[in-house]
Amino acid sequence: MKWDIEFTQEAKKDLIGLDNSQQIQVLKAIRKVSGNPLPTSEGGYGKPLGNRMSGKLAGYLKIKLQKIGLRVVYCLVRNVNVMRIIIISVRDDETVYKLAQKRIQ
Repeated sequence: MKWDIEFTQEAKKDLIGLDNSQQIQVLKAIRKVSGNPLPTSEGGYGKPLGNRMSGKLAGYLKIKLQKIGLRVVYCLVRNVNVMRIIIISVRDDETVYKLAQKRIQ
């Protein structure tokens, strides 16, 4: 069952800031994961985040786009089957996770 995809205002700006080919690849990855965005421990595609030096992101998940050097952080709103995109940013751990932490506070 596909989940609905919802972008935060900041994540929409992140997406718009990418070039066209990056936008296509990011949207393709998000659509693929939305088919089963649950954590890998529950049989889904989502890679769970935990508590890191840059902040507490337990309960959030990520999509890594290694070839284009981007990472997408999202959360699940399980009661309504919504996959909420929090941030789309460069794949530098500290940068993306610090920004994600700021956005969820």
